[in-house]
Amino acid sequence: MRDILESIRSWTAPFAVATVVRTWKSSPRGPGAAMAVNADGEAVGSVSGGCVEGAVYEVCREVLESGEPQRVKYGVSDDDAFEVGLTCGGTIELFVQRLDPAAPDHLADLVAAVDAKRPTALATVAAAQEGGLMGRHVLLVDGVARGGTGDERLDAAIVDVASGLLEHGRNQMVHLGTHGERRMDELSVFVESFAPAPRMVVFGAIDFAAAVARIGSFLGYHVTVCDARPVFATRARFPEVDEIVVQWPHEYLQSIDVDERTVLCVLTHDPKFDIPLLVEALNGPAAYIGVMGSRRTHADRNAQLLEQGITQEQLARLRSPIGLDLGAHTPEETAVSIAAEIVAQRWGGTGRPLRDVDTPIHREPAVVTARS
Repeated sequence: MRDILESIRSWTAPFAVATVVRTWKSSPRGPGAAMAVNADGEAVGSVSGGCVEGAVYEVCREVLESGEPQRVKYGVSDDDAFEVGLTCGGTIELFVQRLDPAAPDHLADLVAAVDAKRPTALATVAAAQEGGLMGRHVLLVDGVARGGTGDERLDAAIVDVASGLLEHGRNQMVHLGTHGERRMDELSVFVESFAPAPRMVVFGAIDFAAAVARIGSFLGYHVTVCDARPVFATRARFPEVDEIVVQWPHEYLQSIDVDERTVLCVLTHDPKFDIPLLVEALNGPAAYIGVMGSRRTHADRNAQLLEQGITQEQLARLRSPIGLDLGAHTPEETAVSIAAEIVAQRWGGTGRPLRDVDTPIHREPAVVTARS
């Protein structure tokens, strides 16, 4: 629902929201994609990139009128997909519910928490053998639960699962027993994570950095440009980034929280900056560590890192030379190359042309289960 929050925050009357809760095969939008329809017939958001929006719009109108949530599925075989309307041949499952901004429920708290960039997860009972539970919510903000299903054990299990998914910034449908029992499926609970934007730190205030920072923002990262040279690290040169830091790179990296979603792009290609920075980075949990430089620079840098105690296993995490082989020349083309490598690593892509591989176009996220 994150992509429609800005649009629906001004709505004061009840409206319906359709949220993608599960997908199969080459579905156009992932879990968490949403479309909302208000009483005036205005629609915002998308659940299928246009394929079945008309049908979903009508379901939203029905739910808005009746107040009864619905769970609907759209999907056909690849051969007759065009006939039905889901041209990609995939399958999507949606949960459609009515929300009232005036009611004392989770919606206002959710918007406030997301605005404040607080770690937030919204768990919604999307299917239940006991109909009264369907549509119940548990909102988790900074580890504190609000709302609930009326069953303490079930709420505790939902909070446990939601905490794990929030930690990884993941949206996912999970199955539980009526009282929160693991490995049972009387209930289907959709958990949507509203984790703060992942961090991208671009080291080296050069022309390539400006292009990488722009594409990082486009991908949804909170972007920081860091350089020890104040003459280069200026707001005039980087007007669109979230932060500009004038500090020695390794010292700045030591001062911030780096997690498994953090992306580090080292573009300085200067050993006095790079070596201490990379020693710090390779001893941390960053998702991606890419370094600019020629193949000769790469070999010299690896030798110096080994002398600093970095292991061969740690060196294998280094994306150097940075980016995929696109034949890029300009800073903007190079930024696309780097962004492509980041996306490929995140989702397990090959980086090869889709026509040359038979893997799924859209990768499925790893399964997350409740912690015991």
